[in-house]
Amino acid sequence: MTDSMHNVYLAIVLAPLAGAIIAGLFGKQVGRAGAHWVTNIGVAIAFFLSVVVFKHIIIDGAESYNASVYTWLISDGIKFEIGFLVDELTAMMMVVVTFVSLMVHIYTIGYMKDDPGYQRFFSYISLFTFSMLMLVMANNFMQLFFGWEAVGLVSYLLIGFWYKKETAIYANLKAFLVNRVGDFGFLLGIAAVLMYFNSLDYAEVFEAAPMMADLTIQLIPGMDWSLMTVICILLFIGAMGKSAQVPLHVWLPDSMEGPTPISALIHAATMVTAGIYMVARMSPLYELSTTALSFIMVIGAVTALSMGFLGIIQNDIKRVIAYSTLSQLGYMTVALGASAYAAGVFHLMTHAFFKALLFLAAGSVIIAMHHEQDIRKMGGLKKYMPITYWTMLIGSLALIGFPFFSGFFSKDAIIEAVRHSETAGAGFAYVCILIGVFVTAFYSFRMFFLVFHGKERMDSHTKEHLHESPKVVTLPLIVLAVPSVIAGGYFIEPMLFGDFFGGSIHVSPDNDTLGIVGGYYTSVVGFVVHAFAGPAIYLAAAGVGTAWFFYMKRRDIPGKIQKTFKPINTILEKNYGFDHFNEVFFAAGSRMLGRFFWKVGDVMVIDGIMVNGTANAVGWIAAKIRCIQTGYLYHYAFSMIIGLLLLLSWILLK
Repeated sequence: MTDSMHNVYLAIVLAPLAGAIIAGLFGKQVGRAGAHWVTNIGVAIAFFLSVVVFKHIIIDGAESYNASVYTWLISDGIKFEIGFLVDELTAMMMVVVTFVSLMVHIYTIGYMKDDPGYQRFFSYISLFTFSMLMLVMANNFMQLFFGWEAVGLVSYLLIGFWYKKETAIYANLKAFLVNRVGDFGFLLGIAAVLMYFNSLDYAEVFEAAPMMADLTIQLIPGMDWSLMTVICILLFIGAMGKSAQVPLHVWLPDSMEGPTPISALIHAATMVTAGIYMVARMSPLYELSTTALSFIMVIGAVTALSMGFLGIIQNDIKRVIAYSTLSQLGYMTVALGASAYAAGVFHLMTHAFFKALLFLAAGSVIIAMHHEQDIRKMGGLKKYMPITYWTMLIGSLALIGFPFFSGFFSKDAIIEAVRHSETAGAGFAYVCILIGVFVTAFYSFRMFFLVFHGKERMDSHTKEHLHESPKVVTLPLIVLAVPSVIAGGYFIEPMLFGDFFGGSIHVSPDNDTLGIVGGYYTSVVGFVVHAFAGPAIYLAAAGVGTAWFFYMKRRDIPGKIQKTFKPINTILEKNYGFDHFNEVFFAAGSRMLGRFFWKVGDVMVIDGIMVNGTANAVGWIAAKIRCIQTGYLYHYAFSMIIGLLLLLSWILLK
């Protein structure tokens, strides 16, 4: 059985890779239809085999698989390998990644049908799926880093897919550079693991970690730091880049410059979830550092609330959803800081379904609006696009945590876990995520009301051609709507309060906040009833009601608020100054440093001293030597005699 499953795991990662290679290298030969068929079949194979793995590991209770596939290098006894660790956490992630990716692949057939880069796009998104699978299936830090960098590379290619747009090129370069900052910390964390554990294998590192819990190191002479705290924070810096946590969040909103399908894939199932998954996978390390957990919780809380505020002022339909991703990633990060890893990963799963649904529904609207993305130029689309309307309503209700929808169970579990957490910063985080509930509901339904209800604000030409998107676009919406409704209620008990994750997630008894929440869990209905005793549901309802009143009943109020609080609005419009600071400090500073090295290094040293200096020195020496060329024979004879005498003297004295 082990050998057959080994082949299944290989097939899961190789099928999308094969599709990417065929579509990318032989796109002209296979044509547009061939490109989407080969990539869709590859991802479909990966999805169906992932379901088989899910049944094998989760339902049938088979043992986890942990084995090496290929040994790349052995140096001083340290193995650098490609290997798979397939346990409960991996099996869940594999199903989520491949399912959402398959829906995006199918949707892309309709969305990108007229794009000249059709084959190239399918190659990229299939390669994206392969990269994420390599990341989540890794059993060692080297393969983790390979998948980590691979998703970063493919995201760079996809964000800048329309490479003739200057904004797209700026956005993909921004994403690439910001993630290099995070990845530098991530690489230092892996280097520290290798240095002190003498291994890159997860199992070996996790087993040895408790013995390293009290070990300290001196990064600064005279100042002791906990080794585990240093490693965990360095690894989390990598997660801050990939999962777009403040201040390394600035790349994610600009990623909207890529086509809508890739926005769904990045935000729902691949790149931004990588950091959340990584911290959950490293729970045996993070449980040994309360400092790291507090740091994670505070960063997540700040991200959840501050990015929610930015969602309020956005008018681009995709950017509204993008900022909701940033905010929800903050919720997941807060859960990790509260040691509620299962709740964070549970929200990752439910979020993947409804966020992919929201992005693809937004793409359906964009198609109908002839690629107009400003929600102020929409309105009244409900009667023209009923399928898109109802599916987007489902996604929006799941996002705000409406009772019985998937997002409700995962988000409320996080709120309850943080409320019971004793980690430093938990009180601050609890206030932030509660306010975030109201903010999320407000900006989500602000967008929904402006797009589908009220006065029709599009031009006459667009209005005449409004119609529902084709089935190849709407079918993935309908399919994604199903888990957006039922997945939360179905999986809450086993994933949060049962033994769903087995030994793949480790929580210290002192930090078991979900254990406290599970103490009063009785059933799905009971969980919903209990939630009515807390403030979250009422805050979400208040957010929806406020959005309806402001944008359906009294549309003059938002403008008045904007004028009254103009300084605050300006701060929000400028993204709290992060982009300006990066432009002035990092970008301008890098250019200034480059000019310094050019003037000193190139002009003065290389050109001035080494190149021109050498030529000038030769000329000067030649000019001096030229002076002794008198043309008189007796001068030359005298010089030869003197030289001969000096040579003889040196030989005799030696």
